[in-house]
Amino acid sequence: MIPYIKDFPPESLPISSIDTIPEPPLNQNCTFNKELQQILHGKQLLFENLQHPLEEIHQHYENGYITYRKGIIKTKNKTVCARCGNQEQSLFAHFPCARCGEEECIYCRKCIMMGRVSECTPLIDWCGPEPDCELTEHPLEWQGTLSPGQQHASDQVRQTIIENRELLVWAVCGAGKTEVLFEGINAALASGKRVCIATPRTDVVLELGPRLQAVFPGIQVAVLYGGSEDRHLQAPLTIATTHQLLRFYKAFDTVILDEVDAFPYTADESLQYAVRQSRKEHSSMVYLTATPNQKWQNECRSGKMDFVTIPARYHRHPLPVPSFKWCGNWEKSLQKDKLPPAVTQWIKKRIDNQKQCLLFLPKIDKMEKVLTILRKTYPKIQAVSAEDPERKAKVQMMRNNEIPMLLTTTILERGVTFPNIDVAVLGSEDRIFNESALVQIAGRVGRSAQFPRGDITFFHYGKTESMVKARKQILIMNSEAKRKGLIDH
Repeated sequence: MIPYIKDFPPESLPISSIDTIPEPPLNQNCTFNKELQQILHGKQLLFENLQHPLEEIHQHYENGYITYRKGIIKTKNKTVCARCGNQEQSLFAHFPCARCGEEECIYCRKCIMMGRVSECTPLIDWCGPEPDCELTEHPLEWQGTLSPGQQHASDQVRQTIIENRELLVWAVCGAGKTEVLFEGINAALASGKRVCIATPRTDVVLELGPRLQAVFPGIQVAVLYGGSEDRHLQAPLTIATTHQLLRFYKAFDTVILDEVDAFPYTADESLQYAVRQSRKEHSSMVYLTATPNQKWQNECRSGKMDFVTIPARYHRHPLPVPSFKWCGNWEKSLQKDKLPPAVTQWIKKRIDNQKQCLLFLPKIDKMEKVLTILRKTYPKIQAVSAEDPERKAKVQMMRNNEIPMLLTTTILERGVTFPNIDVAVLGSEDRIFNESALVQIAGRVGRSAQFPRGDITFFHYGKTESMVKARKQILIMNSEAKRKGLIDH
């Protein structure tokens, strides 16, 4: 068990080959390093992540302040990475390891960007006393007010956090989900609980950081993403990408998962595993989404999952409902350097009326082809995709009203707000435009109180189930909002 100090004694084994790892009892007469406590509490780190001498770390282990866990768990039938939960055998590899001397030391490729976990790698956790926590009686400083729909959801979130339960907040795009969390986070922080808001996308983390710091000014907020300076901060409130949760272990009393339906979280089981591992055994979990998948929708309706809906936006106007417009074989038209007449007319009407608009396309090459066609008539039009290094600058130009129209892939389906905009999708029959994506795209329209209406059109070459379901979901939310008296029109 002596970790990487000089040479391994001849009788030593890689940690994954030891059946039961000893856990020495806590020696309270031994003084522990408070800096090590701050860094390791609620984490699962590698020796490489720590600046402290190996002898000091191992001394803490021998005195019961630190535990070693296997990084790779091997059984007869399978190999599992304890950090990311990977069981896919093709995502393990082996290498000649200078550390343990094995010719074929197995390591996990799935989470290698966080540092290599191999057969001879322990995951290091803190099991000594928790760091001191200063309680603030009422940390929330926010002068805003909630709509009735938001207030109902806020009360449910607060109760869920107090009672360590799970809740899905199903809120329409632009409903003001972040404000709904404030009272619940306030109750958690006031009782000394540790809170994490996790989201799949870095830009959301960067936006939420200053917002939460402004309403909880007396609370330290850690903002974690790739390359973040805050990675060793032991903060009561953490805002992190879901990838960063791979470093946490039984850390949080409350985890709030925003955009639970967004890529890459939905497609990556290791991120879902990381969220589960980051929670304490007795903890609360709040999921936020405008577009729960079909399984979750069914569980909500059958009573298997606790949920609360916010079916209306704060400005009390209904959600704009998509219209479907058949436009023929639009890909064939593009090959002839033309756009379908219905699409051309839609664009001309907006530009003539000086109404900004977004046009979503399923693929980058199709978007660039459309851009070439449109620029002959409207030279100021721009296009953005995930590969575009000038993406942020172009979005800002759109916000500044410097360009009349932006062509985009699904990269702008969420997380951007333009106050007065119409939106269309060309090729909405493409499978990339699933129900969730189409609801999010429709949610770009009518978000501001000054311009609560707008046009959302799905141009297609054949209606799909996703299109029908997306429209139906929006109509159901409008109907529920009307029934509950949350919209006026």
